[in-house]
Amino acid sequence: MEENSREAILRGTRQLLALMIRLNGIQSEDVASAIFSLTPDLNVEFPALAARQLGWLDVPLLCTNEIPVPASLPRCVRILIHWNTDKPQSAVAHVFIKEARLLRPDLSKLPPVDFDELESWIAEYMAAHDIEG
Repeated sequence: MEENSREAILRGTRQLLALMIRLNGIQSEDVASAIFSLTPDLNVEFPALAARQLGWLDVPLLCTNEIPVPASLPRCVRILIHWNTDKPQSAVAHVFIKEARLLRPDLSKLPPVDFDELESWIAEYMAAHDIEG
């Protein structure tokens, strides 16, 4: 996250969640719940609002803070989705973008993300699901 602002938190969270949805074929009706965590230096907006903006209106969502471990990655949002799927664990794409790729280099095998293209996909997704931004 580039800064502690409402727009940065929502944009970054939407991007992360959109990639998770897109790469794994997640449908909101298959999601039991989701937990959003933020580092303590991000405190001006609830990241779960980004999920609501993507149409997750019936999914139970929870926001929490990460433990402030010295020298940990600053300005970081994480999402843990409790998802009903038949996919084996090995087929699930775990998504780490931007600086968070440093947290799990073993799982950060995604090609570089074209964030302009991703924003276009988000807009199309919202329009297709009749979601107002």
